[in-house]
Amino acid sequence: MKGAIMAAAALIPMVALLFSVSSAYPAPSGQLDPHFYDHSCPKAQQIVASIVGKTHYQDPRMAASLLRLHFHDCFVKGCDASILLDSSGSIVSEKRSNPNKDSARGFEVVDEIKSALEAACPGTVSCADILALVARDSVVMTGGPGWIVPLGRRDSRGASVQGSNNDIPAPNNTLPTIITKFKLQGLDIVDLVALLGSHTIGDSRCTSFRQRLYNQTGNGLPDNKLDVSYAAALRPRCPRSGGDQNLFFLDPVTPFKFDNQYYKNLLAYRGLLASDEVLFTDSPATTELVKLYAANQDIFFQHFAQSMVKMGNISPLTGANGEIRKVCRRVNHN
Repeated sequence: MKGAIMAAAALIPMVALLFSVSSAYPAPSGQLDPHFYDHSCPKAQQIVASIVGKTHYQDPRMAASLLRLHFHDCFVKGCDASILLDSSGSIVSEKRSNPNKDSARGFEVVDEIKSALEAACPGTVSCADILALVARDSVVMTGGPGWIVPLGRRDSRGASVQGSNNDIPAPNNTLPTIITKFKLQGLDIVDLVALLGSHTIGDSRCTSFRQRLYNQTGNGLPDNKLDVSYAAALRPRCPRSGGDQNLFFLDPVTPFKFDNQYYKNLLAYRGLLASDEVLFTDSPATTELVKLYAANQDIFFQHFAQSMVKMGNISPLTGANGEIRKVCRRVNHN
């Protein structure tokens, strides 16, 4: 426990430093504001950071899970915490969708953060802003870049399981499909290649890449864009049938460190998911970015931070729209 407190304490100065930087990445279009809670809940970011720090110490896998929640939230109806809603009444939870079922996690961490924030400043900090902050803090905790998080999002009163199924890029999507899904969110090729670099941490299930090992195109042959020795190492724990939920590191070289190793893996045809490897193999524009990030971690970090701010500004609810949920799992009942 002492280590957990030290880990949490270590993050707070880093996060404090981020706040003091004169907006390196200013709030896009003035909709959101990094100083939104300066007066209404001045310790909000400290509270979030301390719980993320404690959680990271207890479960090193959680950083990737929390980062993924922000992605899967923003790609469905915008960054509005719709992913956090449980099914109730007319709401069918996005947690049931194909991209989230059996894999989305970290909801208890968000609950803990929300409880602490409600105790400090009731009805003030949105669940959507919590997701944006835990994503940044999770990247910082694992050695990645920090950025100023624009704030002031409000929470949705509904969810879209259909949107979750349709709009989130899937592991077997073609590159044109992935590009289209990002473009629909206002994100370009640079954003796409930089943001997929989040796969430098985290895991994937056997069911998400099995077809690459045995039958990529329906002809009974493995994916020819997958290194043969890497494929051989994956097969024992990802057989033709069974083992669907077995977990594999997206980056087996430095699985808990946020770095540019993901791109180096792609150059060696060792991207775990088909949707990762196609960045290197299927388009000259994305290939050049993969090479750039593999060669220069600083540029990757800079682009990633800028793209995270951009993604965090997808269709936020602001002003009188939405609400500030008291509990992130359910809408308020006024």
